[in-house]
Amino acid sequence: MVAEPYEWVVRTQSTELLDALVTSVFLLDQELQVEYLNASAQTLLGLGPRQAYGHRLTDLIRSATILLPLFERARIAGEGVLQRELVWPNAAGVDRILNCAVTQINIGNNSSQLLLEVEDITHHRRLTRENALLAQLGGSRLMVRQLAHEIKNPLGGLRGAAQLLERELLDPHLREYTRVIISEADRLTHLLDSMLGPARAPAKQSVNLHELLERVYQLLRGEACAHVTIDRDYDPSLPMFNADPHHIIQALLNLGRNALQALQAGIPDARLILRTRALSNLTLGSQRHRLVASIQFEDNGPGVPLEIRDSLFYPLVSGRSEGSGLGLGIAQDLVSRHAGLIEYDSVPGKTVFMILLPMDSV
Repeated sequence: MVAEPYEWVVRTQSTELLDALVTSVFLLDQELQVEYLNASAQTLLGLGPRQAYGHRLTDLIRSATILLPLFERARIAGEGVLQRELVWPNAAGVDRILNCAVTQINIGNNSSQLLLEVEDITHHRRLTRENALLAQLGGSRLMVRQLAHEIKNPLGGLRGAAQLLERELLDPHLREYTRVIISEADRLTHLLDSMLGPARAPAKQSVNLHELLERVYQLLRGEACAHVTIDRDYDPSLPMFNADPHHIIQALLNLGRNALQALQAGIPDARLILRTRALSNLTLGSQRHRLVASIQFEDNGPGVPLEIRDSLFYPLVSGRSEGSGLGLGIAQDLVSRHAGLIEYDSVPGKTVFMILLPMDSV
């Protein structure tokens, strides 16, 4: 048996090792033309070697233009540079978060090349964010229950005392004051009930998600200002699933109305997009689901204020002075009753609230 050339064996083994990495590895020339990419890089680009080799990275995918400053820094420094949590735009509506490293290297007698390493931390970031949201939801429910208990008892006593006092008053003008007390006590009780969410368990039935979204679309279109455009981008592959239509419609409406309110302040070319996508093999909490519906509300408003981003789903937290701060908390609670979760990403000019609903176990 003739032994295989050593260099060929080493090259083959090196390629197999690089293909086994979860990190995307690109080898580029100084003109950013692709000379090599491993299996993870092919997945990131959605292209095979034959389609990629010899082409500029920025020609293969426009989003790669965000890496140009990183390449320039590597050329100037002559050593490795690192950029953490770089936002990689995604046409599907949810951006990827990447850690990127660029190193200028020399292989053999070739001129210097650029080695690009890309670590996709979107999944890790999502899991961290998801755990924080679930913890926030649990803390919010406990806080609301305790708050409701502490306030409802005195309110009941206050209302009862006002009713007894009203019976003793002969002057009808004075009775107007007791009626104000009763009315305000009832209003505060209703507010507490709203914070607690619906008392009944979800009455699930087989529903078509897009039919529910169409009802919400019609309502939002009637409430929107003339300068706001509402577009729809639906994935027709989503199947029927079991859910409480009233709960889901209420959650969708709360998110849609929040987006419209963010667009009311004279934003030019104000736009809201209702989008659905099918996601496969997604973990929500501790449960992995074969199929998950992603329902997105994307607007080009000013974004969520920085000071409330970590507490946005708590009750009474609002970015608007006239807001009650109940809509998002109630929506999160309604979605959680269907084993789902609401997430969001926000920068000025692009805010995406996303409902993730399991379609295989709800």
